[in-house]
Amino acid sequence: MGNMKQLLQVLLNELGSRCATSTTSDQNYIAGRMETEGDEFLTISLPAFAKDLERCLDQGFVSEDAFRGFKKRSLSHDEKLTRDVMRESFVAKMGHESGPNWQEHGGPSPLFLGGFLAQIFHPLYGYLRNYENTGCWIDQEYLDRQTDAIQAIRQISLMFAKIDKPCSDARVRRALSDYVATDQVVAEFEREWSPADYGDFSRISNLLFGDVFSRIDRDVYAGDVVPKHGPGATADKLKGNQKFDQLEWPERLDAVFPAGEYLLPNWRYYKYLDRVTYLEPGAERPVRVITVPKTASKPRIIAIEPTAMQYMQQALLEKIVEAIEGDELLSAFVGFTDQIPNQDMAREGSLNGELATLDLSEASDRVSVRHVEELFAHSRNLLEAMMAVRSTKADVDGHGIISLAKYASMGSATCFPVEAMVFLTSIFMGIERHLGVRMTRKIIRSYVGKVRVYGDDIIVPVDVVEDVVLSLEARNGFKVNRNKSFWTGKFRESCGKEFYAGADVSIVRVRRELPANISDAEKVVSAVSMRNQFYWSGLWQTAFWLDDKVISKVLGPKNYPVVEPSSSVLGRHSCLDVETQRMSPTLHKPLVRGYVVRAVIPVNKLDDTGALLKWFLKRGSDPFDDANHLERSGRPVAVSIKLQWASPH
Repeated sequence: MGNMKQLLQVLLNELGSRCATSTTSDQNYIAGRMETEGDEFLTISLPAFAKDLERCLDQGFVSEDAFRGFKKRSLSHDEKLTRDVMRESFVAKMGHESGPNWQEHGGPSPLFLGGFLAQIFHPLYGYLRNYENTGCWIDQEYLDRQTDAIQAIRQISLMFAKIDKPCSDARVRRALSDYVATDQVVAEFEREWSPADYGDFSRISNLLFGDVFSRIDRDVYAGDVVPKHGPGATADKLKGNQKFDQLEWPERLDAVFPAGEYLLPNWRYYKYLDRVTYLEPGAERPVRVITVPKTASKPRIIAIEPTAMQYMQQALLEKIVEAIEGDELLSAFVGFTDQIPNQDMAREGSLNGELATLDLSEASDRVSVRHVEELFAHSRNLLEAMMAVRSTKADVDGHGIISLAKYASMGSATCFPVEAMVFLTSIFMGIERHLGVRMTRKIIRSYVGKVRVYGDDIIVPVDVVEDVVLSLEARNGFKVNRNKSFWTGKFRESCGKEFYAGADVSIVRVRRELPANISDAEKVVSAVSMRNQFYWSGLWQTAFWLDDKVISKVLGPKNYPVVEPSSSVLGRHSCLDVETQRMSPTLHKPLVRGYVVRAVIPVNKLDDTGALLKWFLKRGSDPFDDANHLERSGRPVAVSIKLQWASPH
């Protein structure tokens, strides 16, 4: 990753200029650490530095245990005396006996990135430079400089955290072991869940979702659900069009969703059922647990579902999402397709301090079967359907086939909506405890605009956060990630956006290594995307360095035009006009010569019964987007780029 080191140096220089600080010593420090630690300094050590920064922003001071592994300045005797004088002066000015936490627990900030940190924290005493800690008002100009410094540190230290590189074998084994261990924790929770707690859970979930669930329940009873194949892999390794000729159907699934109703275009094709193998519960195919890159320190774990399960999970997913997002009240609390409301509320919380952002660890893996049974307890047909589409076993590398206590892992189509509904119920259990009165629909409605859930990204009012955390953890067995949950400072994070005092301090991430030649198609696409993100972030020097030193050398300067974001051409975005290299001789529109992404869809032919079934399952009245969908289907097996004339718009 030598070219990544150069990229970081260019970025450091630009951010140093923006924040009016020298970065020479920081660059030397990075070079030295990379000599001893290699890429792990960029992908593990630096992200840990950023997480400590966020924690210190939330608590208002640099704690002694923060920034481990990064040298801090030691206070001299005179500096300690000065600190004590400052404390006495502050107490006298503010008129109370004890000052903020920094007076007792704060310490010097690290020397690394010290020029940026000095604009955020006092470099010797560690307190956050704001009114509460200094007794002096900070004007908007200083707050803007402080925000720029926060974003600069986050950009430098987090940009490599999620680069697409596999974890070490040891880290993968540890992640799989944690997956199994977490499931054992869930099983233990189910045994110990108190009747009072699950009774409250069932009652409040019915208050929230009862009306919506009753409508879905009627649809399930009437057979008014339409299955759907997802684009991803399946445990039985069927791909694309092959899924429409599936030949396995679990007996548990057949009891709720008969194969004849969901595998056939109509009953004229009943003889097709003679080819179907009905699997008894003990012979069901387990989910296949795999790992995919997430961060260098820990992979993401995904469970690949069997085709039959995934097929009917998609049907229930569609019903749940349509019903909840179509409900006036619930759509204000839960989102499945739009992250912007969560992001807007996170910004609001960073500005006025009234809303907290919470993040859960191992969120989907901690939703138990009992949670789902209580969630749907008042809708028996829907509950039977939700349990029928649930896989009960998992094939985990190194651990064999295990029985699952969790409802579903990430990879199940029902996982995402179920976890959101369970978390929302747990939140209102905490609010009920905080208020000390029995929850009602009127009280629930009063929290519109104050509570929202998108997956495991949660927003709640700060005044109820302690009771909500207690409800999530002690009463429902979840695990709040304190390092990514914020409610005491001006920093907030939700759904991929981060804010400080109302300002967006989100960053540009490096997703893949920089390309060395034109054959690295995925790396080329990633580099162009990253370059344009740097450009729109105002980091023009870094964007132009990528243009000159990396992308133009790979694509050729004549084949790297200025285009609009909507163009299919891999080109440069600009605030100025796009290029026009020639006019189309037939369509009379401007054209540029550049590289266009081509995804190679595998050959996967479908005819007869499967083709007719695919047509009946199509949503909407419009024809299929791809005229060759019966010849080729599935996710692309490869991505390539092709030089051609195309529109710059």
